[in-house]
Order: sequence, then C-alpha cells, then structure tokens
Amino acid sequence: MDPFTHLLSGALVARATAPARPSASALPLRLRLFAGGAAAVFPDIDLALRLVDTLTYLNWHQGPTHAPLLLPAWAALLAWLCARASGGRHRWTAFYGPACLGIAIHIVGDLITAYGLMLYAPLSTERVALNLAFVIDPWISAILLAGLVLSLRHSCGGRTVVLALLLCAAYLGLLLGQQQRALAIGEAFASARGMQAPAVHALPQPLSPAHWMLVVEDAGQLHVAHVRVGADAAEVLSAAAAAEPAEAGPLAAVLGPLVRLRHAYRPAPQADWQTRGVAGTDRDQADFARAAWAQPVAADLRRFARFPVLDAVEPGPPACAWFVDLRFALPTLPPSFRYAVCRDEWGGEGRGGGDGREGDGDARWTLQRARGAFWID
Repeated sequence: MDPFTHLLSGALVARATAPARPSASALPLRLRLFAGGAAAVFPDIDLALRLVDTLTYLNWHQGPTHAPLLLPAWAALLAWLCARASGGRHRWTAFYGPACLGIAIHIVGDLITAYGLMLYAPLSTERVALNLAFVIDPWISAILLAGLVLSLRHSCGGRTVVLALLLCAAYLGLLLGQQQRALAIGEAFASARGMQAPAVHALPQPLSPAHWMLVVEDAGQLHVAHVRVGADAAEVLSAAAAAEPAEAGPLAAVLGPLVRLRHAYRPAPQADWQTRGVAGTDRDQADFARAAWAQPVAADLRRFARFPVLDAVEPGPPACAWFVDLRFALPTLPPSFRYAVCRDEWGGEGRGGGDGREGDGDARWTLQRARGAFWID
C-alpha cells in the first residue's frame, strides 16, 4: 500500500488498542498514535536500497523489514528510538506495543497487494501475495482516515475505530468476491481453448474494485485481458462514449488519461485477450528477444519479474529488447520498471540484427531503464 495508507492504518490500530483508563506510566494518546503510525511506515525503509540501484531495491523490497519473524526485533529497535526521542520521559517498553501493531498492520497492508512480500524471511526468500487490492486504493484510505478523525473528535472513539476496521474487513471481503469472479472468467477462457493445465491469476487494478487484469499461463505463453467484473457491455460502451471530452482543455488534460484507463476494462464477453511472452509474437524478433532475456546482465531483472513480457524491439544500433512485468503495466499508460537488454557489437557483422548467440562477433550486452508513468521508477 502507499505510505499515507500505511500511516493511517498504524495510527488507527494504535488508537483501537489504547486503554480506556490509562495508567500513569502509559503513553499519552498523541505519542501512542505517533508510535503506531511511524512503525507502520518503517518497513518501507528498504527504499534506501534505491541508492544501490533500482533492481536491487525491487528484488529486496518487502523483504526482511516485512517479515513477521523479525517483527519483534524491528519493533524493539523502533521502541528504543522513540524512547530516546522522548528524552527519557517514557521507557521503551511503553512504545513496544504500538510499534508491534504498526509493523504488523503494514505487513497485512502489503500482503493484500500483488507485489509479494518475503513472508518467511530470513528463512526463505519466497514471496506471498494475496492479489486483493491495488497498491493505491482510495476506498481503504478513506475508511481509515474517516475512522481516525472521528475517533479523535468524539468520546466514543474506541467504537468508531472498531467500526472502521470492520468496514475495512468487509471491503476486503468484497474484493475477495470480485477476485473469485475474475478468476472464473479466466478459467472459462482457458477451458474454452482446451488448455490442459493453465495457471490463472487475477491482479487488482486501479480506480474500481471491478477492474482486474487476468493472466492465464499456458505452455510458456501469457494470455492477458483487462476486465470489468460485473459490468454490462452496453453500459460500458455508452459510458465510454459519454465520457469523451467535447474539446481539449486543462480539465480534459488531467482527466483524459484516467477516463481512458477506466474504459480500458471491458466486460468478459468483450475482453480483448492478447498472447504475450518474453519472445513476443514476431518470429523475426523472437530469437533476439530470447537471447537478450537469457543474458547474465538481465539476471536481476529475471529474478524480479513475475509476469515478464517483451514490450518492444528496437533494431538499433544498439539493438534493444524492452521488457516489462505485467504487474506494473496499466492499459493506456506507460509501464513502470521498463528495462531493455541491449547489444552493442564491437566488430560483429549485421549490427543489431543477429540473434545474440555464438558467432555474432564481439557482442557486449548492457541493461537500460526507462521512466514510466509514476514517480516510483
């Protein structure tokens, strides 16, 4: 989830567990909220790995700082830092409970997204993702914000917080139901095409709980569609036509990309299924793309990408094969974390046109990165 939502969730659980009649040694409410909110943001301190390089960060983000087994140690460190910051007015043990809660709710918040966190670190680097919510979900943020604000303004704050948490749980239940409906669409697609053992995935998308990206893995290929679960085809088409801006202007410039993104998701009967993979669909480019993807320079990219696909091939020179991970590719918008594996020949013939295998001359492979639609890359 985004940092603001993490902050709200940490403060909210700290407020929910505040004692009704605090003892003399208990933290004041404002310090308790601060400790919970700070702890809920803390796991993303692994952002510092961006100073090394982006792929190092991508491969270790949501790693050890997000591991339940290490939670007690991280909470103790935060509690000690908070105690030092308080000038010794409060013992570290007073901060420990809110710190534990803040880190725990951060782990839950990231677990429901599609990125995947190292739930069993440091014992394993295996990643787990529930694929329920997009990384920015305004409904979750709004519920948390309303619950926190109302809990601080009214005497029945504890019950308000509990209600907000119950609403979040109900909303996650709604997302789970939508996910199952999306998976059923993908399974129906695989069955209609006689796929023997497909793996069907439904990834949450922005702007609506009805928006999902379906990925069906079969025989080394990815079959991809962007669907709007529960939408009526006529309703979507009429809404898309009505949403076209009458004329260009500042508002259209801001809302236009969002409108186009919203209407890229179609009802199941009108879903635009595309077949993609790391080799692409052009036979003339396939050998080069496969060779580029297999290069040692792309090892960290291969480790990071869960659903890698070829985005484009540039003949060069240098010749480049551009790859993206479908988890970070939204329809109508430039994808995030877009990387190219490029070959710069030093005397080989057919500059930029070979397949990258032995006999192409002295070829040097390099990795390049392009900016996407958001600040994260």
